[in-house]
Amino acid sequence: MAALSRHFEGELLRPGDHGFDEAASIWNGAVECRPALVARCASSDDVSAAVRFAAKNDVLVAVKGGGHNVAGSATCNGGMVIDLSPMNDVRVDPAARRARAGGGATWADVDRATQPFGLAAPGGLVSRTGIAGLTLGGGLGWLRRKWGLSCDNLASVEIVTADGSVVTASGKQNKDLFWAVRGGGGNFGVVTEFEYVLHPVGPEIMFCFVLYPAADGRQVLRGWRGFCDTAPDEVSSIVLCGTVPAEESFPEDIHGHQFVAIAALHCGTVEEGHPMLQPLRELANPLCDFSGPAPYVEVQSMFDQDYPDGLRYYWKSLFLDRFDDEAIDVLLELAAERPSPLSTVDIWQLGGAMASVGPKETAFGSRGSPYLLGAESNWEDRQEDEANRNWARDACDRMAKFASGASYSNFEPDIEASGCFDQAHLQRLAELKRRYDHGNLFRLNHNIQPG
Repeated sequence: MAALSRHFEGELLRPGDHGFDEAASIWNGAVECRPALVARCASSDDVSAAVRFAAKNDVLVAVKGGGHNVAGSATCNGGMVIDLSPMNDVRVDPAARRARAGGGATWADVDRATQPFGLAAPGGLVSRTGIAGLTLGGGLGWLRRKWGLSCDNLASVEIVTADGSVVTASGKQNKDLFWAVRGGGGNFGVVTEFEYVLHPVGPEIMFCFVLYPAADGRQVLRGWRGFCDTAPDEVSSIVLCGTVPAEESFPEDIHGHQFVAIAALHCGTVEEGHPMLQPLRELANPLCDFSGPAPYVEVQSMFDQDYPDGLRYYWKSLFLDRFDDEAIDVLLELAAERPSPLSTVDIWQLGGAMASVGPKETAFGSRGSPYLLGAESNWEDRQEDEANRNWARDACDRMAKFASGASYSNFEPDIEASGCFDQAHLQRLAELKRRYDHGNLFRLNHNIQPG
């Protein structure tokens, strides 16, 4: 510990220290771990010092960016958490349409810096999500069909590898490492800075968010499927099947009702987007309709309140090759069987720009499927852990016949790497893992064993 302190400018927190509990906490309340040390890093040099210390002393390492991933891999028992959250600065070059963001930044930090210039980097659907984990695992968000995944919009990264070296990876430098971090997760080091390509988006966009009665679910889903068949790339949409919460933002007379919701963003002008999204608002008689022009940053944070810190989460996913009437019927059955009213079963519309990237161009290879299933178990009581986890697993088992077999790593708490990558990608990733982390120091992730 003393050896690390001599080369560390940030905070080193141990159990009992002021601020330790907050620094050691993560978003998913179902993951209950207690590290022995939290290294709150102020710079890439701090990260390098922590990595060298851990490697030399055989210390288990977890890396925390936003601490928001469902797997809870940002913490560990008895080891060290390398906490990047103080490294959250974002610098924007509007002329070059580039942003550099520290590894501890959230998408709210990025949007706050880029939107004054009418620019955005493709992020996720919850603004409190850290950019690091989402981007390294791919990054599905509201701009996916027009501008691709978060990882597709990386220009470079600064990364601390397992030997403590601070290196840059880009299309010109360390190109093999750059390939690996775009979808390969945190297997290859600690990314301390992300450089993103920015695109003109907002500040106001057209957003559709309409809830229909679950009883009309088959009609709504068939209509949405037809819409997806011809939708332009400017539109990215998602179906959510759930229960109306007892919140003031929803009419009181529909609280507790089962719904099938359509959420869709058009990333062009409001004038273009309004007629484009209108058909999604006329699929049946809605329970309520919140659609209309909205600031992009508001849409980015619209679902934040649905995923509070400390709730218990367990999600599963499958890339779907087809979403026919049989799949729709199974989906609606699963939605009706949810053990928690906080849970949802979702279908994401894919394709567009994210599918135009060649499957060999990045480590993220699951680009050909038109849809993604997300079974999101969200609940409060630890006594209900088993029932909620079993429902999510059962959802994927029953939808497997419509799927390619691959899963989206950012929505998976416990799947092995072989479930996220095909054999060719996995072999190349294993070779690179051996080169950059042969001792498997960075193993609290969807771990790729060194080849």
